[in-house]
Amino acid sequence: MAKAPAKKAQKGFEETLWDTANQLRGSVESSEYKHVVLSLVFLKFISDKFEKRRQQLVNEGKEAFVDMDVFYQQDNIFYLPEEARWSYIQAQAKQDDIAVKIDTALSTIEKRNPVLQGALPDNYFSRQNLEVKKLASLIDSIENIDTLANECHLSEDDLVGRVYEYFLGKFAATEGKGGGEFYTPKCVVTLLAEMLEPYQGKIYDPCCGSGGMFVQSLKFVESHQGRSKDVAIYGQELTATTYKLAKMNLAIRGLSGNLGERPANTFFSDQHPDLKADFIMANPPFNLKDWRNEAELTTDPRFAGYRTPPTGNANYGWILHMLSKLSETGTAGFVLANGSMSSNTSGEGEIRAQMIENDLVECMIALPGQLFYTTQIPVCLWFITKNKKADLSHGYRNRAGETLFIDARELGTMISRTTKELTVEDIARIADTYHAWRSTPEELADRIQRGESKLAQYDDIAGFCKVATIDEMKANDYVLTPGRYVGAAELEDDGVPFEAKMHELSQTLFQQMKQAETLDQAIRHNLEALGYGE
Repeated sequence: MAKAPAKKAQKGFEETLWDTANQLRGSVESSEYKHVVLSLVFLKFISDKFEKRRQQLVNEGKEAFVDMDVFYQQDNIFYLPEEARWSYIQAQAKQDDIAVKIDTALSTIEKRNPVLQGALPDNYFSRQNLEVKKLASLIDSIENIDTLANECHLSEDDLVGRVYEYFLGKFAATEGKGGGEFYTPKCVVTLLAEMLEPYQGKIYDPCCGSGGMFVQSLKFVESHQGRSKDVAIYGQELTATTYKLAKMNLAIRGLSGNLGERPANTFFSDQHPDLKADFIMANPPFNLKDWRNEAELTTDPRFAGYRTPPTGNANYGWILHMLSKLSETGTAGFVLANGSMSSNTSGEGEIRAQMIENDLVECMIALPGQLFYTTQIPVCLWFITKNKKADLSHGYRNRAGETLFIDARELGTMISRTTKELTVEDIARIADTYHAWRSTPEELADRIQRGESKLAQYDDIAGFCKVATIDEMKANDYVLTPGRYVGAAELEDDGVPFEAKMHELSQTLFQQMKQAETLDQAIRHNLEALGYGE
């Protein structure tokens, strides 16, 4: 019997999208690939959900209601007029005005669904002057992606952000640059969420990118039997196209968030001037230069009580901005370049010293390298709060005058030749250590009973974690690098007696010294043969 032909391996969702994007090479700037593709994927995704819901109504004998918005919106599905559906776009894909039809479809969807206001591209495809043939080919490729078949899997991830991360990584690998944008790896966002535990209250991200921090926060809430309605989202983003991606990313899940009236610079056009957040999660641009001049922001109330914002890079500008946005009991967790822990240029050391003396720094974590697709800059996590006093309503003990240091540089697993990620066990170890230090004994017992932790108490571990006082940090010139405090890990005893080990090492050394003498003689002989003797 003849063998059946082997099935062709099915490409992953992201890889398929990358192939479709590459069809546009030469027709559009590489930095625009992701926006073109993601907009069409978004249209395909919401169209598939719309068609599925429409068919359900028909099957239920409710044909009279198939064109009524409310029967879709109640299930967080967008109603799409015929000219805004993917089937219509696909049928018109080879027409010369297909770009106009796509723009019209997106505009119609936004007008018909107020929650999408400002989320979708505005005449974007028409302005790109895309070749009709290549755009039609791209549409055909996206048609082959069964978004509903992937829906269960995709719902567990950040759809837009996941693809966005993949594209940034591919661009960085193929072009040697990431366009200046740094998508936060999922494992880092998960770690921030596991430590902050944003069950309810206001969550803020001053540089929200495509909104991945918000999505991960809400997934954390839901995974712990919380309700997303108990969380209010606030964010801001500078880049217009990324601002739209963030809105898309929330809208595709039926979530609403206040991302400001428009994309804007957080320092010079704060969209939430009166906000006091319970949780802040952020990954500001690393070491951003030329972000202000000497005269700007010097009287800004966000920096009151501290030295005027540094003129070097924006790292401490971001720190002070986030500090100003915290409620009196709030906590901020954010990613920064390692240099922020020890730099002294442009007054940064003075600001850091004042923050330490004011007892604002709660925890510092040194992360392993190679976590980011787009940069090899080593990074750390900062956690700051205005109040370390006991808060029994949240199960926090009094941590006044203490800061927890964690050195996680040895954690993580390589997932490719150049990229590493924190495993579930790594994240649990770091987060459990933090909660064991912060929590009351009663809260720790409850956490263990709920299966949220395995630690019954906190203990310093050489080479991994250490609690330091303000005096200890002062003695270290206010440097916040965890390695300064946790020390070296204790070496395991291999059971070999010292005398035996010393004898073995000595014999090895003597043998190497004899080999060196032989090599010296050979070199001397060769030099003399060439006429360079003594």
